[in-house]
Amino acid sequence: MTSDVVISDYLWPVRASRLVGLLGLLQARGRMNARQLAGELEVSQRTILRDIEALSTAGIPVYAVRGRLGGFELLDGFTSHLPAARYRPERLSAGGSVQRALVRLSPRGRRLAALLGRPAGIRIRRGARPAAGREDWVEAWVRIDSAEAAVLDMLALGAEVEVVHPPELRAQIAEAAGQIAALHASRSSRIS
Repeated sequence: MTSDVVISDYLWPVRASRLVGLLGLLQARGRMNARQLAGELEVSQRTILRDIEALSTAGIPVYAVRGRLGGFELLDGFTSHLPAARYRPERLSAGGSVQRALVRLSPRGRRLAALLGRPAGIRIRRGARPAAGREDWVEAWVRIDSAEAAVLDMLALGAEVEVVHPPELRAQIAEAAGQIAALHASRSSRIS
């Protein structure tokens, strides 16, 4: 559970995890509008506006871009010491298309992905039917830069993500998870 943080000269208490998540999203994805940020962090657009104000008051160089393609973004060159992934342009596969994976995320997985800023390029599928027994999970497309990076990104989310497609990535994650389970089940590695 996170605590409330009160920034001096700011009237409303805000959740530290949400501010860190907001900063991580802006770092990882670049410009995002209030509706996108609110959807990712599962809060209202008004809450996002208050949080943007709080970040600005705290000295984070976030600014608004007006217009149809506008939104909020961080000043070029700004870096924080958060473990959020930096924005990377999409890489094309040998066939000339962007490689993607279809995943299912739990509500906790969505918050974790926003906080970590990874995997980069998550796009929630609107209107997708939920999986049986997991009505609160959502389907999303995730950009894949490399198989190794995708496996690490998915493992970072633990049991809060399920890879649906491609089957090769699903098999790699199952193999890595099996190796982790075997490593932790080994009696010889336990400390007495």
